[in-house]
Amino acid sequence: MQEKVNFGDQLVTPEEKTRRVGSVFSSVARRYDVMNDLMSGGMHRLWKDRFVNRVKPQRGEQILDMAGGTGDIAFRMAKRGALVTVSDINADMLGVGQERAEKRGIAGLTWQVENAETLSFADKSFDAYTIAFGIRNVTDIPAALREAHRVLRRGGRFFVLEFSTSEWPGFGEAYELYADKVIPRIGKAVADDEESYRYLVESIRRFPRPDAFRAMIADAGFVRTHVEPLLGGLVCIWSGWRI
Repeated sequence: MQEKVNFGDQLVTPEEKTRRVGSVFSSVARRYDVMNDLMSGGMHRLWKDRFVNRVKPQRGEQILDMAGGTGDIAFRMAKRGALVTVSDINADMLGVGQERAEKRGIAGLTWQVENAETLSFADKSFDAYTIAFGIRNVTDIPAALREAHRVLRRGGRFFVLEFSTSEWPGFGEAYELYADKVIPRIGKAVADDEESYRYLVESIRRFPRPDAFRAMIADAGFVRTHVEPLLGGLVCIWSGWRI
């Protein structure tokens, strides 16, 4: 029998997970940033600013922003002069990002549908690879990490921004309760989609702890791996280098 993987708290085939994740993000694409504001109290904007400051995009650098969807990370890096390829497995999310870029007059971005597990780019194509709030939705995370390593040039840097689990006493438990009871209801009220937001909560809970994910990055071939926890690890910035 085919090995099953988690889609939130359910066990499904890898193909079914990829299909269902695609359906989730097609459903929430138009309201994605509004929901991020409501779920994080607007703090996701500060986390993304900090993330891009850690990446330190330079003028003329080629950067792949994977799971870039609505463009939040790419816009920040493009303003610093980086040449950003925004990729996502979901064309609906990319469409929202392209519309936002046109409205804001942000040019010079390349938009491309890509599966993080099987990128079409040549070896050693990019100076940096970023993925924000996307890696936990990948069906085969080790495969995606290996692909990130493959497409980076020597000296290239890899950065991940993702939810994890807070180790702060009391806060972690309070957030778990909020996520379980409140976020799906917000999804129902704002996006008319309770189930998609229930999946997003479950996917956060099942994502590896900070040090465990850092070990996975090292296993993919990256060196000088590091994890920076925010809010006790509720959100983390992971990084590594290809040599």
